Amino acid sequence: MDSFIIRGGSRIKGTVEISGSKNSSLPILAACLMADGKTILHRVPRLSDVNSMIDLITQLGCSVKRNDPKEKGGLQLNGSLEVEVVTEQQCWAPYEVVKTMRASICVLGPLLAKRGRARVSIPGGCAIGDRPIDLHLRGLQKLGAEFRTENGDIVGEVRGRLKGCRMYLGGAQGPTVLGTINVMCAAALAEGETVLVGAACEPEVTDCANFLNAMGAQIKGHGTPEMHIEGVDCLEACEHTVIPDRIEAGTFMIAAAITNGELELRNCELDHLVAVVDRLEEVGVHFEQQGKNTVYVTSSRRLNPVEMTTQPYPGFPTDVQAQLMALLCLADGNSVITERIFPDRFLHVGELNRMGARIRKEGATAIIQGVKDLQGARVMASDLRASAGLVLAGLVAKGVTQIDRIYHVDRGYEKLEAKLQAVGANIERVSQKAVA
Repeated sequence: MDSFIIRGGSRIKGTVEISGSKNSSLPILAACLMADGKTILHRVPRLSDVNSMIDLITQLGCSVKRNDPKEKGGLQLNGSLEVEVVTEQQCWAPYEVVKTMRASICVLGPLLAKRGRARVSIPGGCAIGDRPIDLHLRGLQKLGAEFRTENGDIVGEVRGRLKGCRMYLGGAQGPTVLGTINVMCAAALAEGETVLVGAACEPEVTDCANFLNAMGAQIKGHGTPEMHIEGVDCLEACEHTVIPDRIEAGTFMIAAAITNGELELRNCELDHLVAVVDRLEEVGVHFEQQGKNTVYVTSSRRLNPVEMTTQPYPGFPTDVQAQLMALLCLADGNSVITERIFPDRFLHVGELNRMGARIRKEGATAIIQGVKDLQGARVMASDLRASAGLVLAGLVAKGVTQIDRIYHVDRGYEKLEAKLQAVGANIERVSQKAVA
């Protein structure tokens, strides 16, 4: 098991290429199960979650070939994938593959729509709170699927063909991103029109809808709370480029701010980060658009405290909450963060406090009292985005920070330490045996 060793205090400066979106790539790979022919996907990041999804769709009858990536700024990133369904006999997504990745539930809709049956182990993922899949099942049931549970698996069947209908997809914490994608994929091959009311509006949903439309689906209204899907008889393989990863972009924006650095972010879609930019500008971070997808990021020496509440898109994403909290630890005053998506997503609070932060948790709210500096310490990553928050804190902490269990980072950041090293950070990956 690897760890990061970070010697804080370096001011990062340079250019970072943002990889393709993890949260787009995973459901798009699942949607390839519905295509006839060879699909070509560009800018698919090299992540452990992506590898897990490739393993899963391979077990489900796909042939997957990854081509060598092109060099970007001295690093080999992304790379295209060629995906083709060679058999439709297998419909079981077993626990061994599914247990580490919640997005594996995205194969449920495509399998039911294309093959009429599916058996999917109830998924795992990060320990960030309860994330039920009842909205997925309810939406697919409205299309005509029937479900039961057997030995920890969800077993679904369709008698004949799925049938379109009008349905509401909202839940207690708002719209469901993966649930919207799952139902949207199934509806693309259903008979008649489906109307999804309360659909998630995230860019990743729009990206998957654009992918399906390129395959011949008839989806309108994606990116809005009401989507209209006219079912088609079949979907043909296509070529598609995955959108930039907005969470990685937000993480590097905060990396520039926390080290008082300067970063040029390439392949960065600023329109996907309006709420993040709004809060960071209030903190004292400056943004300059340079060309279509290039953004220059700098910050003031004095960081202002802010209040922030995570919300569904276009609100502030929960996946950037831990990173912002790391930055606000050094703000000049008291900040307040309220978590409305996953109220239990505060496992990083204790680890940041070990580094000298002053954070008090009150239910779904964290109150951050800014301190002059952070100190290096040995800390443990609890989930993917908490890991990123601890890395950011380590970049600016005095002394040495050791972050254990960084396999979480590898789930969602492509070559994070290499990208940081390239812009001047003192960070290295070591085996735990070497630092024991």
